[in-house]
Amino acid sequence: STQSTWAALSASLVSFGMKHIFGVGKKAPVSSLSGTSAVLEKRGDSLDQKIAKLDKELMGYREQMKKVRPGPAQNRLRQKAMHLLKQKRMYEQQRDGLSAQQFKLDNLQFTTETMKATVDQVACLKDTAKVMKRDMKKINIDDIESLQDELADLYEDSQDIQEILGRQYGVPDEIDEDDLEAEFAALGDELMESSDASYLDAELPAGPSVPTTEPGGQNHPEETDPERLEQQLGLGL
Repeated sequence: STQSTWAALSASLVSFGMKHIFGVGKKAPVSSLSGTSAVLEKRGDSLDQKIAKLDKELMGYREQMKKVRPGPAQNRLRQKAMHLLKQKRMYEQQRDGLSAQQFKLDNLQFTTETMKATVDQVACLKDTAKVMKRDMKKINIDDIESLQDELADLYEDSQDIQEILGRQYGVPDEIDEDDLEAEFAALGDELMESSDASYLDAELPAGPSVPTTEPGGQNHPEETDPERLEQQLGLGL
């Protein structure tokens, strides 16, 4: 029993020393959908670059084959072009596979985000319903109706007060508008007649008389009378 105890203690010490020296192994972090999709996209971009490079080399071989006569040299160029074309097909297949995988991951990520948003919306609706139920308990519909009726009565009372304050004293309650129109029209006629009469009654000052004799002729005695001339000129007292 003593030996087994010492053996177990030694094993635990050895294990502790190994962990202390080399460290405790940690679990690899779980990759997210977005991270994995980004890795696939990066690999797809790399394959696209390789395919573009092969296309450029194939165009070069094609131009060389046009300049070389049919024979061994042209056959060698054709073999090289066929080898590059096989590589291009392989890269294209790999790129298509990566694109399909990335598309699947993107759909999963969209579905996951949609579900998460739905859960958040449901939780928000539940919280809102709780708040509304709690606040509705504080509201009494009968009290609101009574308040509305009271406000309507107060508004009517206010209108009555304004009408009472706007009353005028000494003014007949009922006045015929036709009589007022006739009186107004008659008043206008009287004003026009009075203004025309005053204009006609105004005396104009007497002006000098126009001589009736021609130059060189003899004047009558009444026309050369000094007193008469003074009266005609308005100089007489």
